[in-house]
Amino acid sequence: MNGTSFEGAQDPAVPHPGRVVLLTTSHRVAPGLLSWPAWQALHTADRVLCADGAHPQLPYLREAGIAVDEAAPTAEELVDACAGGHTVVVVATGEGEPALTDGLARLAGSGRVRMPELELLPASYDLPGARLLDLVQVMDRIRAECPWSSRQTHKGLAKYGIEEAYELVEAIEDGDRDELREELGDVLLQVVFHARIAEEDIEEPFSIDDVAGGIVAKLIHRHPHVFGDAQAATPEEVKEHWLRTKAQEKQRASVTEGIPLHQPGLALAAKLASRARTAGLDVPLPATEGIGYELLALAARAEAEGTDPEAALRAAARAYRDAIRAYEAGEPTT
Repeated sequence: MNGTSFEGAQDPAVPHPGRVVLLTTSHRVAPGLLSWPAWQALHTADRVLCADGAHPQLPYLREAGIAVDEAAPTAEELVDACAGGHTVVVVATGEGEPALTDGLARLAGSGRVRMPELELLPASYDLPGARLLDLVQVMDRIRAECPWSSRQTHKGLAKYGIEEAYELVEAIEDGDRDELREELGDVLLQVVFHARIAEEDIEEPFSIDDVAGGIVAKLIHRHPHVFGDAQAATPEEVKEHWLRTKAQEKQRASVTEGIPLHQPGLALAAKLASRARTAGLDVPLPATEGIGYELLALAARAEAEGTDPEAALRAAARAYRDAIRAYEAGEPTT
């Protein structure tokens, strides 16, 4: 222990053995932002203990007039400290005080000790998305300390972004939930990695917060039926809002602007056909012979029928792969 004594045996005649409150906090929430039940427990406690003198909550607790003793009592010492009906609040460290809680569990299980009331009181909770803060912190450290990651550039990572996107699509099409969760993480890593590299740019730096802020502003602007007064009752009306606001933002001279030309050919053909059809442009397909133009016509037809030609071809290719494996295994083919 550090500067605090827990002496004196518990009197079995005491009608109330006291109370232990284990106060937990999230490092993803700013120190000092605690729940009202937590503040009540802290202000009314007979003693407040914390094993970590550098705990980020301590300056805020002391500023609020709460005396905190830096101490790491054993389970037996803590039980003794509660004797006589006292309440002791333990401000948990990041590990959650497993040694203390295990010791209290052993004492309770022994049946030989009259145990105080035990309460786990979360003082702050993670908001949805809070673990993204962990990802940013981990990426910061990797970028600074990993010999490989510290040398990467946007161009060097570009191929991995493409690979991870394809692996995500494969997980979706396979219906594998575990694989889907993992691949989403890999795609997210690419975003955070690129944003971390962008922070180091001398002329035009930006951070993950700038990336998130930009997409938040875009989503709000393109969903006036959610964040504004516009009305949209069907998916088609939502798409109209999206395309209209997008056109206003981009001020493009052609509906083809913004279409990445390096994407797979079938997807590119379908995207061009979609843009033309959505804009009401009745542009005939080139009347040139050749396999490429035949594929173009098939892609345009698939898009008009609501079929993703890339996904359709992948499904057919997988069926062909299965047929090849069956043939190699000597199985009858249909």
